[in-house]
Amino acid sequence: METPFWIWLLTILFVLGLLIFDFYSHVRTPHEPTIRESATWSIVYIGIAVAFGVGVGLTSGWDLGGQYFAGWITEKALSVDNLFVFLIIMTSFAVPRIYQQKVLLVGIAIALVSRGLFIAVGVTIIENFSWVFYLFGALLFWLAYSQVRGGHDDHSGDGDSRLIRILRRVIPTSPDYDGQKLTTKVGGRRLFTPLLLVMLAIGFTDVLFALDSIPAIFGLTQDAFIVFTANAFSLLGLRQLYFLISGLLERLVYLAQGLAVILAFIGVKLVFHALHVNEVPWINGGHSVEWIPEIPISVSLGFIVLTILVATVLSLRKSSRDRADEDQRAEVAARRKSAS
Repeated sequence: METPFWIWLLTILFVLGLLIFDFYSHVRTPHEPTIRESATWSIVYIGIAVAFGVGVGLTSGWDLGGQYFAGWITEKALSVDNLFVFLIIMTSFAVPRIYQQKVLLVGIAIALVSRGLFIAVGVTIIENFSWVFYLFGALLFWLAYSQVRGGHDDHSGDGDSRLIRILRRVIPTSPDYDGQKLTTKVGGRRLFTPLLLVMLAIGFTDVLFALDSIPAIFGLTQDAFIVFTANAFSLLGLRQLYFLISGLLERLVYLAQGLAVILAFIGVKLVFHALHVNEVPWINGGHSVEWIPEIPISVSLGFIVLTILVATVLSLRKSSRDRADEDQRAEVAARRKSAS
């Protein structure tokens, strides 16, 4: 569906308005948000995203609305996985909690711009080269394998430490923070503070995240407007979600495996679609493979939601059992110590 320019313009202005509102209402004055504040605004942003999807369904049909919801839920799940890396970066830079909101908001702004560019390039390539679906499908299979193989071990921080070292070599940086300033004077010399480095680190890291999130959502919809809005609304509210679930991240032990299943499923969907629009001469003589089924968006949406729920429930059950085992071992050790 061709989206009118004025709808694009209004949507982009709305997204920018939300970022500006976020800055002036929450981020401008440094503070560590409470659980209540984080939960309230997480619900607000989820409500906005859901209301937008309902609006798409009512005005443009529920097939397109279903594509939006499938894309938004997938991107949101991938964003939660990304929070592990954000947490590592924040820890590496020892960012004070009261300044972490500003860092995340700037990182989200950088992510929106970079993903917008990725989407524009992706749409252009897809419109002109249908064989790219095969490449996207192969990429998603590889990413799914990487998730299963590494899980949360992939978030060890080695890659981020390398990025931090590169940034420190390129950008003259002061050893300490100076409030929430991005520059400071040390010995009469103007230097950037570590706050700027951590903003750039999070922004650049999200560019790498886009390598799995953008192909994944193109596997669910090729509508540029839906791809952009699903990405935008998954990123908005990510700051609040970070503070809300930062203590729960380590308990989501099966999140990586759940995301691997989702990425592999979307990879299959992409390959099936590629076979339907096939123009590669050495595959079925360059003709469409009609007997391959197209996976309906309703099936995709249901599968994604079910996979996330199963991964979350299993993760929390395992974490609960592990904590109970640790408590039991600690109790036994204490008894042995007191007996001796």
